[in-house]
Amino acid sequence: MEEARIDRIKKQLHSASYKLTPQREATVRVLLEHETDHLSAEDVYLLVKEKSPEIGLATVYRTLELLSELKVVDKINFGDGVYRYDLRQEGAAHFHHHLVCIECGAVDEIQEDLLENVEKVVESRWNFIIKDHRLTFHGICYRCQQKEKGNENEKNE
Repeated sequence: MEEARIDRIKKQLHSASYKLTPQREATVRVLLEHETDHLSAEDVYLLVKEKSPEIGLATVYRTLELLSELKVVDKINFGDGVYRYDLRQEGAAHFHHHLVCIECGAVDEIQEDLLENVEKVVESRWNFIIKDHRLTFHGICYRCQQKEKGNENEKNE
């Protein structure tokens, strides 16, 4: 499955007149292996370096920027000043949504497109052609809520 995905990414690069160099492939493989981890450029670099120590940080940054421009990855910021890179789901018309916990920093994903009706309203009311959207909810995740309930139960005993 991973090889087929790499082949499709290679075709995307070729159609934009770029090659899938070994350095780019190493970066793509790290993103595929850590698809749900929302890695920063530095995280990607450290993982790439484990397999290919000759690849530098600047190369990883350039690769991530190129992949972002070609919409292979989405560059996201959860408000902490760090850009993270998320592989775009194949065939997805839009970027997926995120739930960011303000307690523990966990990031969960929502794959459903919840904004179709909102897009229609925005396009018609403001005469605006939407190409993509991003939605991030900030709150307290179920894990932290369970911990809090556990702590309250301990206090009440």
